[in-house]
Amino acid sequence: MDPTPVLILAPLPDFLLEPLRAAHLCHDYFHATDKEALLAEVGGQIRAIVMAGGSVAPVALLERLPKLEIISVFGVGYDGVPVDWCREHGIRVTNTPDVLTEDVADTASALVLMTSRNLIAANRFLHAGAWLKGPFPLAHAVRGKLAGIVGLGRIGKAIAKRLEAHGMRIAYHGRTRQDVTWEFFESLIELAKASDFLIVACPGGGATKHLINAAVLQALGGDGTLINIARGSVVDETALIEALQNGTIRAAGLDVFEDEPRVPEALLRCENAVLLPHLGSGTHETRRAMAALVVDNLAAHVRGKPLLTPVC
Repeated sequence: MDPTPVLILAPLPDFLLEPLRAAHLCHDYFHATDKEALLAEVGGQIRAIVMAGGSVAPVALLERLPKLEIISVFGVGYDGVPVDWCREHGIRVTNTPDVLTEDVADTASALVLMTSRNLIAANRFLHAGAWLKGPFPLAHAVRGKLAGIVGLGRIGKAIAKRLEAHGMRIAYHGRTRQDVTWEFFESLIELAKASDFLIVACPGGGATKHLINAAVLQALGGDGTLINIARGSVVDETALIEALQNGTIRAAGLDVFEDEPRVPEALLRCENAVLLPHLGSGTHETRRAMAALVVDNLAAHVRGKPLLTPVC
């Protein structure tokens, strides 16, 4: 069987590129200096795309790939894929859910602890030698506080279980009420008002763009903290910066941003923000499991087998 021509739309780790190149004929669109020339040469042959969760596959590009059959996303989020268009044109889409749930939930719970206990500032305090002059200021406990989770999917549920273990109460908001014991809020504003920590774990994309806006932050209030491990697009970053600067909310813990890897200078200057470089699933174990799932989905497609993790 001839190798499948694959278009690479994102920088990928070697432990994914190596098995892809061993099994398929890979063309690196992301790093190509002349993308137009590459498309002119191989666009008519491409049968598969591999991309990352934060990358984009615009319809204008897909329309130039007449033999495209499948898009495999190295990540759980696929908001950069025009899924409805793919469904209409018979193009299969896969992602890598489940295998990253635990690590992302760990990161979310870590952000809760880092923001509540001021652990980043405490670390800097010690390294600066300030402990010699007196104790670090008191912070805030998480036990008894309400964690309001926006989007109670696989990751949202895993976050809730971790925070319950820390003695926190749990509530959630989403499209539908679920069969869980935690309190459901139909209104995001009301959840924000009730929450000490508002934790964003919903999908990205147009439907949730700036879901967390100035009104939600105002409802969260001066004792509230925003945690985002979902997509940067879900939070109105301008409104968040203003809320942090003005004390509208107490703090924020962010692993994702609107224009990654560029982070606004004003946000970097907010001492009440803990900022991470989108490392929610960033462990050797999880990324290798994600890579294996990408490879296995492509292999299943080529062999005419059911996909392991189909989106459409």
